[in-house]
Amino acid sequence: MYALWGPDLDRTLHTPDLRESIRAAGATRLQVNVDDADVAPTRLRINAFDTPVNAVVSVWTEAEPSAISELLSGVADRCVGWEVEETVRLVPPPVADGQRAPALAQIGLLRIPADLTPEEWLHRWQGQHTAVAIETQATFGYIQNRVLRAVRGGERVDALVEELFPMAAMTDPHAFYGSGGDDAELRRRLGLMIESVTRFGAHVNLDSIPTSRYCYELASS
Repeated sequence: MYALWGPDLDRTLHTPDLRESIRAAGATRLQVNVDDADVAPTRLRINAFDTPVNAVVSVWTEAEPSAISELLSGVADRCVGWEVEETVRLVPPPVADGQRAPALAQIGLLRIPADLTPEEWLHRWQGQHTAVAIETQATFGYIQNRVLRAVRGGERVDALVEELFPMAAMTDPHAFYGSGGDDAELRRRLGLMIESVTRFGAHVNLDSIPTSRYCYELASS
């Protein structure tokens, strides 16, 4: 998975030439998440990096990733990447190849706080927080990616999380939390979420990036 910065990524990341080059480098699947005009109204943007991340690209491959890293670096002003272990908690609904998913795809970049061991952090995040996130939000797709190693750049990120929300969640907290217009229920759910993310340090040192989501199958291209 790669974080990218630069202008026009909503165009350059979708070009057939780039997809063919990534396929030739050994990839079987490509996912493009980009902060574009479709998600511009989103209120939730949080930055730990010095400048906001403009796109997150996921590539499935058994090949050594250096060639793919070079290709993505070639279309961005800045590119950092990590090998991850993917855990799908809620399977996103299928969407036609190359079509935009009808969702706000919110991506979080997490870092382990200094006062937690990696083992305790993982237990609190995946072992305890997962159920809270699913029960208190209107997510219909939820994927956790634990970082195993850096493959491009030295910037530290310990996990990348993708959650799919209804498009109305861009501006409506009730749509984000699934509270059905009930203000008391919204406060209850929000309180549970804040308490849970605080336990594993995701309330600070966090990047939260609203994106449009596109998937491309490359194996038979």
